[in-house]
Amino acid sequence: TEPGAEGGAMAGSGPPGEAPGFVPQKEIAYNKLLPYGDRLEAEASRLLAQIKGNLGRAVQLQELWPGGLFWTRKLSTYIRLYGRKFSKEDHVLFIKLLYELVTIPKLEISMMQGFARLLINLLKKKELLSRDDLELPWRPLYEMLERILYSKTEHLGLNWFPNSVENVLKTLVKSCRPYFPENASMEMLNEWQPLMCPFDVTMQKAITYFELFLPTSLPPELHHKGFKLWFDEFIGLWFSVQNLPQWEGHLVNLFARLATDNIGYIDWDPYVPKIFTRILRSLNLPVGSGQVLVPRFLTNAYDIGHAVMWITAMMGGPSKLVQKHLSGLFNSIASFYHPSNNGRWLNKLMKLLQRLPSSVVRRLHRERYKKNTWLTPVPDSHKLTDQDVTGFVECIIQPVLLAMFSKTGSLEAAQALQNLALMRPELVIPPVLEKTYPALETLTEPHQLTATLSCVIGVARSLVSGGKWFPEGPTHMLPLLMRALPGVDPNDFSKCMITFQFIATFSTLVPLVDCSSVLQERDDLTEVERELCSATAEFEDFVLQFMDRCFGLIESSTLEQTREETETEKMTHLESLVELGLSSTFSTILTQCSKEIFKVALEKVFNFAVSNIFETRVAGRMVADMCRAAVKCCPEESLKLFVPHCCSVITHLTINDDVLHDEELDKELLWNLQLLSEITRVDGKKLLPYREQLVKILQRTLHLTCKQGYILSCNLLHHLLRSTTLIYPTEYCSVPGGFDKPLSEYFPIKDWGKPGDLWNLNIQWHVPSSKEITFAYYLLDSFLQPELTKLEHYANGKQEMSRDDVQQCLTIVHNCLIGSGNILPPLKGERIAHLVPSLVSLEETKLYTGINYDNTLFVSIPMVDYILDNSEDDTKSLFLIIKIIGDLLQFQGSHKHEFDSRWKSFNLVKKSMENRLQGKKQHIRALLIDRVMLQHELRTLTVEGCEYKNIHQDMIRDLLRLSTSSYGQVRNKAQQAFFTALGTYNFCCRDIIPLVLEFLRPDRHDVTQQQFKGTLYCLLGNHSGVCLANLHDWDCIVQTWPAIVSSGLSKAMSLEKPSIVRLFDDLAEKIHRQYETIGLDFSVKKCVEIAILMQKAKNPSASGMMLSSEEIQLGIQRQKEKNAETLQNYENLVNMLLDCVNQRNLPWKFEHIGIGFLSLLLRDDKILPVRAIRFFVQCLNHDAIVVRKMAISAVAGILKQLKRTHKKVAICPYEVSGVPKPSSIQAGDRSDNQWLHFDSESLPKTKQAWESCCFVEKTHWGYYTWPQNMVVYASAEQQPKLGRRREELSEVSMPGFFLSSFESLDCSISRLAQII
Repeated sequence: TEPGAEGGAMAGSGPPGEAPGFVPQKEIAYNKLLPYGDRLEAEASRLLAQIKGNLGRAVQLQELWPGGLFWTRKLSTYIRLYGRKFSKEDHVLFIKLLYELVTIPKLEISMMQGFARLLINLLKKKELLSRDDLELPWRPLYEMLERILYSKTEHLGLNWFPNSVENVLKTLVKSCRPYFPENASMEMLNEWQPLMCPFDVTMQKAITYFELFLPTSLPPELHHKGFKLWFDEFIGLWFSVQNLPQWEGHLVNLFARLATDNIGYIDWDPYVPKIFTRILRSLNLPVGSGQVLVPRFLTNAYDIGHAVMWITAMMGGPSKLVQKHLSGLFNSIASFYHPSNNGRWLNKLMKLLQRLPSSVVRRLHRERYKKNTWLTPVPDSHKLTDQDVTGFVECIIQPVLLAMFSKTGSLEAAQALQNLALMRPELVIPPVLEKTYPALETLTEPHQLTATLSCVIGVARSLVSGGKWFPEGPTHMLPLLMRALPGVDPNDFSKCMITFQFIATFSTLVPLVDCSSVLQERDDLTEVERELCSATAEFEDFVLQFMDRCFGLIESSTLEQTREETETEKMTHLESLVELGLSSTFSTILTQCSKEIFKVALEKVFNFAVSNIFETRVAGRMVADMCRAAVKCCPEESLKLFVPHCCSVITHLTINDDVLHDEELDKELLWNLQLLSEITRVDGKKLLPYREQLVKILQRTLHLTCKQGYILSCNLLHHLLRSTTLIYPTEYCSVPGGFDKPLSEYFPIKDWGKPGDLWNLNIQWHVPSSKEITFAYYLLDSFLQPELTKLEHYANGKQEMSRDDVQQCLTIVHNCLIGSGNILPPLKGERIAHLVPSLVSLEETKLYTGINYDNTLFVSIPMVDYILDNSEDDTKSLFLIIKIIGDLLQFQGSHKHEFDSRWKSFNLVKKSMENRLQGKKQHIRALLIDRVMLQHELRTLTVEGCEYKNIHQDMIRDLLRLSTSSYGQVRNKAQQAFFTALGTYNFCCRDIIPLVLEFLRPDRHDVTQQQFKGTLYCLLGNHSGVCLANLHDWDCIVQTWPAIVSSGLSKAMSLEKPSIVRLFDDLAEKIHRQYETIGLDFSVKKCVEIAILMQKAKNPSASGMMLSSEEIQLGIQRQKEKNAETLQNYENLVNMLLDCVNQRNLPWKFEHIGIGFLSLLLRDDKILPVRAIRFFVQCLNHDAIVVRKMAISAVAGILKQLKRTHKKVAICPYEVSGVPKPSSIQAGDRSDNQWLHFDSESLPKTKQAWESCCFVEKTHWGYYTWPQNMVVYASAEQQPKLGRRREELSEVSMPGFFLSSFESLDCSISRLAQII
């Protein structure tokens, strides 16, 4: 899910008190739950007014770039942050404006994709806009698909489209499809039926267009203008084909969509047997002795997702025929699910099993729980009944139980069981438990255990909730938990991880409170509740046993146990995963514990931590994580135990000053430092009572000589700063307020498996208090400022420092920076102007994130030049400087990659535990709190449209210098930070490119090979970031491409170095792979009226930005100038590349690269300059075959450019044949297409007969039906003249180029003939 894409409640369903001045379409509900949520109303209104005003202004001024693109990106960001928090009127205007922009005929492809993605996002929630609110024409989209996906010039190299364009365009059509006009179906049939000839490739094209465009969600009163026009015809066509042609799958996809959108309005019963037969055949199962699989069938088989949609939509209704055939289908394929069977067909079967229950749950949700919208509801007669659901679950459960142990893994079976358990837990859970209990007892079949546990995790929520269908479900929880404990096994990683997941899942759903005393106090309990009350007495025993298992795991994971002396001391990947599983599971258990159980657990973990000394690499990290989990759950009580103990031990061990200078520290000191640094990752308010003790420890340990020691002390400083300055939730309990209430008032068993209430979450937030902020500033003044002063003196030459001291200083600075990033103000400086001219404001987005900055704070590292000039081999210091510069440019409290991984794991947990049957955000409370926190982090990370200031310029230039330094590792790390910065700041690439290209100049003699290589890497970019060599901007590539080619003459370039050769190969390959045709014409002929309407629209109003006629004229004039400038840039680039390629002494590789660049500049809207045409013609007989091949391809494109327009005339096929138009369609030979047939009796043997004969070059026309407007080529006299004389040719067509070039080619051919 895209961050922020989850909408919140519809208008009116949120808490009272909101009054944005309009009814929002659908906003993100989580914003209201932020601690500063009340300030976001005004902020959203201000941002929306800016977007409407500036986007309208950009369109009226015809400034698609940078203004239009900049503000459409702002609209994307707005949707990510606030959802669709705008009025219906604004929503419609945004869609109409973007639709007009997307369908501009000559729009640059990268711009078109940007606009299209935003339009898809605006149309995503189709329930928000009905067909009465919005109507979109279909033909502009068809013309765009025809121009791009079926381009007549792309194969000739006259157009370069990105690989993603097909998916973007198809998704765009799907999003617009519900809003096509009511007569669109008839127009589409008239347009594409003439293409339907099964003997021609156009059949595939026609059916693809029908599948993509035909609207199927028309209301019942318009069905006669919708599917009824084509359904009988297409289903008959489907029945008549038996050889599984490629287009049959598209027809099935169309039927599946039709069935889903019109449940109850089409009688499928006559077709059901055929449908199931075809689906079974499509699975390609090996049957019989031959078991022959024809490879062609594998590619043409039906898409399982659409087959599932079709089956689901046909279920229900009075006849029950579909259920009968579905049972027959699963009976026939059940044996293929047996674990002993394996083959390439298995993936398809598993997908069927996974998707079918999910699809049925989606349909049940639509029929029973979803709010009614303008979309056609399912009639009561065809809604799924309880009997239908039971029949479905019974027919599919056996194959699912077999698939649990499949060789491909149990994931699909677990997802299927999760959905089936939502519908009928009493039929699904008992057989799963029957397999699970024996698996928990066995020691010899670990795969059986991991498979069953993953399936029980899937059904956990249904099991714990009980409910009317399966009230005894919760009684199985404790026996399962107790029996799962032996799975915490240090010798079996996969079993250990699935056990952690299993225990954490059940602990999240259930309050671990001993309710056994309730049995004596209450007599109104049900039998199941009495059983559960007595079972809860075992919770304490379970928690303690789990801890013992964890301690055993830790003791067997110490470095001494798991490493040889020579091996690395770092954690392995598996150990870090176990650490994560252990800490998160233990944290979940303690969060859900009652106070009594927590106290026992806290004492046990404290005793374990203080009675042992652990190495700090593996075991120490695991124990410290467990202690941190305990302290987080109940900070006051836990800190009383841990902080005084750790502080006293550390103070005692550092009394002697000699310790400060030891290079190897006592293990007890290191362990206590590690423990103290981890337990301070808690609510900052609870740390304040211990601040004096903690500051003393920092003063004593921050400047230890031992690197391991001062790094642990820096972690302590980092965690103290983060704990006191960040905003975060302080508890994730499954019930608001926790479980510390007397059992007479609160009965925890009622809350087993209970979802959180979004509007009564009562999140306990940590918002930094003034005391905490004061403490954080005190820490920065005490520990950061002295280090900065030292570094400044060192950089100025006033103070001598050893390398170790410099590294220590930089480590302290870095930890202070990432600890307090949240309260450090944005970097100050003058904005770099004139990088791009614009008539529209390009201002930065400023969001409130709950913190008021202190503008006096500032961190700067002015020592890059000093270290590079004086001690370039101090790579460790340079690594730290790169980190600091990267964080100064990017860090605002959290890192993007960490946020992305948290978002990903949130979605995985949500998927594994969501109730998709009821929907409506029925998630557990911890998950909802997590989502609100992610919303806060998303806001802190939103730095799109960052203004590029001189301070950023200095830092990026420092990174460039580091990226071209002598040491490979330094260059590598600096380049990653450099690429990230380039992608963050607006238009900074234009400022940096000239500096990068300085290193490639042939006339420079002071460039080293390392600088040269670093420069090439800077141009190349990384996988996901900016590629400086290939920016889609004429101003940039007119500099970079000629510089790359000319660099072949640089003194630093050596083709003897394989790494440099490989870099040039990679650069050329990346440019060819990523290049998209850049636009020459940026005019906007339409859209202006909608832009004016958008500016005038109220709520919020942007009428203050209305334009005068003089400003509009200025915009049009600027646009004309820009088009002329762009054309000039294009011609300059072609000429510069020709100059480069013709340089003497240029190595052959660079000549080839230059010719490759030239071949990319062929276009279908501008003929190549004459000089370039002459060059490519001369290259046709070049020595190198690579160049000859490029020249042949380029000349083919040039000939297409020069092809003259041939005249066409309209004809009426019925007049030609003399037959009236038939009343119905009949495919094949008919009297009205006889004149197209070859007839040896009436061949045109005279000139008059030949010229009067009508030739049709399209072989498919007339087979099915005739086009509405049929045109054919006019007679030869009316066509452009052939065999022209030399003086009749234009300059570019002059054959003299060809003749002069081919003299040497003729000689070569004649010599070759003699040899042969």
